[in-house]
Amino acid sequence: MSRRVRQKCSHSKEKDQTNISSETPDSGCLNSATICGVDWTTLPDDTVIQLFSYLNYRDRASLASTCRTFWLLGSLPCLWGSLDLRSHKFDTAAAVSLSSRCKNLQRLKFHAAGSADAIVSLQARALREISGDFCRDITDAALSVIAARHEMLESVHLGPDACERISGDAIKALAYCCPRLRRLWMSGVREVNGDAINALAKHCRQLKDVGFVESDNIDEVALGNLSSVKFLSVAGTRNLKWGSVAQVWSRLPYLVALDVSRTDVNLSAVTRFLSSSQNLKVLFALNCPVFEAEVDKNNLKEFDDFWLTQGAAVLLSLLQSSQEEVQERAATAVATFVVIDDENATVDCQRAEAILRGNGIRLLLNLARSCQEGLQSEAAKAIANLSIDSKVAKAVSESGGINILANLAKSMNRLVAEEAAGGLWNLSVGDEHKGAIAETGGIKALVDLIFKWPSSTDGLLERATGALANLGADEKCSMEVAVAGGVHALVMLARTCKFEGVQEQAARALANLAAHGDSNSNNAAIGQEAGALEALVQLIYSQNEGVRQEAAGALWNLSFDDKNREAISAAGGVEALVALAQSSSSASQGLQERAAGALWGLSVSETNSIAIGRQGGIAPLIALARSDIEDVHETAAGALWNLAFYRENALRIVQDDGVQPLVHLCSSSISKMARFMAALALVYMFDGRKDAAVPVGPSPPSQGSSKTLNIDGVGRMALKHVEEFVISFYDPQTFYAAAASLVPTALAQIAEAIRIPEAGHLRCSGAEIDRFVRMLRDPSSILKSCSTFALLQFTMPGGRHAMHHSGLLQNAGAPRVLRATAAASTAPIQAKIFAKIVLRNLEHHHEVLS
Repeated sequence: MSRRVRQKCSHSKEKDQTNISSETPDSGCLNSATICGVDWTTLPDDTVIQLFSYLNYRDRASLASTCRTFWLLGSLPCLWGSLDLRSHKFDTAAAVSLSSRCKNLQRLKFHAAGSADAIVSLQARALREISGDFCRDITDAALSVIAARHEMLESVHLGPDACERISGDAIKALAYCCPRLRRLWMSGVREVNGDAINALAKHCRQLKDVGFVESDNIDEVALGNLSSVKFLSVAGTRNLKWGSVAQVWSRLPYLVALDVSRTDVNLSAVTRFLSSSQNLKVLFALNCPVFEAEVDKNNLKEFDDFWLTQGAAVLLSLLQSSQEEVQERAATAVATFVVIDDENATVDCQRAEAILRGNGIRLLLNLARSCQEGLQSEAAKAIANLSIDSKVAKAVSESGGINILANLAKSMNRLVAEEAAGGLWNLSVGDEHKGAIAETGGIKALVDLIFKWPSSTDGLLERATGALANLGADEKCSMEVAVAGGVHALVMLARTCKFEGVQEQAARALANLAAHGDSNSNNAAIGQEAGALEALVQLIYSQNEGVRQEAAGALWNLSFDDKNREAISAAGGVEALVALAQSSSSASQGLQERAAGALWGLSVSETNSIAIGRQGGIAPLIALARSDIEDVHETAAGALWNLAFYRENALRIVQDDGVQPLVHLCSSSISKMARFMAALALVYMFDGRKDAAVPVGPSPPSQGSSKTLNIDGVGRMALKHVEEFVISFYDPQTFYAAAASLVPTALAQIAEAIRIPEAGHLRCSGAEIDRFVRMLRDPSSILKSCSTFALLQFTMPGGRHAMHHSGLLQNAGAPRVLRATAAASTAPIQAKIFAKIVLRNLEHHHEVLS
């Protein structure tokens, strides 16, 4: 949820300006012609040093290699006091190449265990602070070696990911080797025993800030020996004995702040801390279920009010700190402050809007403009999370935030690009922001991210593909995605990426791009991309329901293209989708609808339709037709309508007890489309069948034969319900008045009254139109009424395929048959009126063509 052409770096007009970007004039940066006209070697040393200070270590080293002057200036100790390696691959070879510059290095941020092993090779004996994330694989041995080689360490921060392979042994090594330690913060250490804590108490007399969070086992009594500690956090730690904890920790003489959030602390312990501690000023107890259950609900409301007022104000003031590290942590805190459920992308709107009211969006956007990549990343993350709230998203857009995020998405720093992509993902949810993202170059930036980091972590790729999926839902943006190379990028991810979140978003993006088949060529282009359809078919077998759902949705949309339809079948799509439908009884509504929809799309062709029936696809569609969910049973009815066109499938529907569900839909569904398509399926099944009886249901092994069903009787019952469906649109007074007057306006009023707008999206083949024309000649009044009603829906002006149907009817000689039906004394009144309206529609389309 949370989401380098390099940023322009400039100062106020009173100071010298330095611009290090080579972007286009439109972005306010130097163009290439201007840069070529500058003699960079004549710049004052102070200006060059300032320029170096804006660069990450790789760019700094690259620039320093261009000439001797830059090499000397780029190696100055003032430029190498801190290093942020979190977004770069950092191994022993890289460390050795940097070691000559790192003798005075004091602050280091790194990423992952491999970097931890390389730290020793930097030979930065003066190192004071280290901060590492994604440290799951850091071992006791690695941390002990770091401690032994850097005895000047004052701050060690490892997390927020769990340090699962670190134990009390490494903490003891830190205590013995680093007596100047002032701050120690670790997440997920499996055990912090008494020996380790007592070693800290004995050797690290200046230790002020201690955090052992999300740990399984801590010796809480030993923590009481850390007499110098001012700030203590055990957030998320389990198995603490709060009776003894409150007694021991309340005697810590300098304890000012205590964080017990996400623990099972109780009201009694909190009360004792607050009443007995000598200097305790702040106690954090957020998301503590035992404590909250014991606290009066009115007090809980006071807590919420506190965070909305004072809590938000504190964070906003920290964003304005003059210290970049404080600003970065404040931005991180804002990003966390507003989140309720990260998994489902939900935020506390009141908190988000409190930040908005406090001018927090302007503050965060200013930080995002910083040349410090850590600030860019955390500010973008906060903007991304806040933008889930629609009011904040509007403010971000109006304040130029979309342009800032689009530029950050071009960053060479993966963490910055990832958070910027997350911001664009959340903003792209709103239709009103899609155009702005496209105009600022956001679409190309997102596509380029996929090509730049195709094997990156799932976070960046999921955010980029998620944003493209949202943008692809807009017709204009979908074309820009294709022009930017988005089809190839998304297919590449669908084929090769193993992260389920990325697979899901890539499939969703392809589905949205393919949804505009009538207005652009994206649908066909996806089908022509090598391996696209095969990849989507394989995703149908994913263990992740979200992936299966989006892949089925993509195949559904792609099946509207004739070539794609047959290619999907050739790639094993029929088998995959039948299996998906068969296993969808307990699946989500979205998956059931898409599974039925994809089979509906494939069943347009005779070959696929027969294959679906023979491979067992009819029974699961009948089961989905029984669903109470409108979208599900409507889609299943559409698939069964297509399948029922062929006699073999029609018999299977009868055999699999499909008549009753279709009758029920025809009579009772609240969806007019579901009723309409169920009626058409029943008409196809019984518009002239001569079978006397058919077997119904599976035959138990112990019986010699299946039970049989009299198809004639079942057909009469089904067609009776079809007749009732058609009559439900019949108003005797209006119809007889129209029949008597023959005034065009009367027919127009009836047509609009009985029109089913969604039916205008249905497309019939020539064979289907011929079949409806044959029904007009049938002596059955029910078939006459149903066929004229259907042709009326298919030819209504404004329908997507009305002109197509009009041409097929003309080729089939339908006007003569329709005139005969309208004039027949034996035809039911509704069939006569419907036939007249169809003739009127055909005349309208003929006039349009001429």
